[in-house]
Amino acid sequence: MISYIIELADFSSVFPVQYFLFSEAAIQQTNYFPKFAQTKNRMYDLHDFLSPVDIHFLNEDSGYNDGQFAKHINIYETELPDITDADIVLVGVDEFRGSGIFDNNINAANTIRKQLYQLHYWHFDTKIADMGNIKTGASLNDSYAAIKTVLSELIRMKKTVVIIGGSHDVTLAQYFAHRELVKPIEATCIDATIDLRGESSLRSENFLLEMLTGEPNFIKHYNHIGFQSYFVHPRMLETMDKLRFDCYRVGRAKENMEEMEPVLRNTHMLSFDINAVKYSDAPSGRCSPNGFTGEEACVLTRYAGMSNNLSTFGVYGYNPKEDANELTAVLAAQMLWYFIDGKSRSKQEASLDESNLFNEFNTSFTEEGTLFLQSRRTGRWWMQLPDKKMIACSYNDYVAASKNEMPERWMRAQERG
Repeated sequence: MISYIIELADFSSVFPVQYFLFSEAAIQQTNYFPKFAQTKNRMYDLHDFLSPVDIHFLNEDSGYNDGQFAKHINIYETELPDITDADIVLVGVDEFRGSGIFDNNINAANTIRKQLYQLHYWHFDTKIADMGNIKTGASLNDSYAAIKTVLSELIRMKKTVVIIGGSHDVTLAQYFAHRELVKPIEATCIDATIDLRGESSLRSENFLLEMLTGEPNFIKHYNHIGFQSYFVHPRMLETMDKLRFDCYRVGRAKENMEEMEPVLRNTHMLSFDINAVKYSDAPSGRCSPNGFTGEEACVLTRYAGMSNNLSTFGVYGYNPKEDANELTAVLAAQMLWYFIDGKSRSKQEASLDESNLFNEFNTSFTEEGTLFLQSRRTGRWWMQLPDKKMIACSYNDYVAASKNEMPERWMRAQERG
């Protein structure tokens, strides 16, 4: 990762080097929160970091009918729920200081939760628990430490964690949780901008510097989906390409949405900034009149839910005080609904070692030849690298290989080694 820092240091005219590294010691020192006790019952310890959900406040004492979401999930109201059988665990975050907002009453997580609870529940094979909100710390680093602690414990329990609320820099705490496990991951951000602005004092605009260059580093690959070119310095993209990171312009993604599915299938950690959605579909975000539509945002989150690799998924950047008629909250809730739909469908997928459930295709665009697998259950594709590792791919990759052309996805994977 030192070479990565050197690459970015060469780009110092745009990203001053002094912003590159944040102190891990500062992240670890948390006076606001009690130390995480070493007990067998780890869930009991999480009480220190979480606040319960006030159902009566959310539904204004009107209750829910039997078909609605709130009736079918295990919610932290008075006691932390038993998440033994939970496939998805929902947690809220209301930390916005990284974006320069110091308002303690934004209630972004609960506003999204309010809309989610009203939706109808279709996926009875997918168990969901809501652990409430992670408490906001005395400082921004305190909040990061609390988020990291909660998420890392849930990841250890092999739960898929969904984070709602908070500014986009909370992605950094999300990454710290993965780093705690000392395991390389593939990370993806969906955002109209690339938050590498070293000249900015806001963590929400420069957090990727620490995430991609901080040591120790466990990002084995990074993808960025939906950037809008006029918001991104061209030399920034050149540097990202040198690092063999994959960046997909919003136009390219919109034209070939199905090509984003393999990207998300390979992803372990996903961060979605609501500013990636155009203003007319998400009025809370004031970044651009252009971007993904609401329908496209739901397609992307459904793809994410279908990934068996994904451990954490965050929806960030929502400010209810900028939201007309809570329309953005409705969209965020629908994105989560489609994520759950994808999670339900992922259970239909066979394991790659169940060879009788896959169609096999052999091509010879390389000297060694390459194997492609197509699932008979879902129609999704995988391709084999020279080291025999299988990675997610698309039908278009197979078509290119069958024409004796090297698929770009295969080539990029090989360049990364």
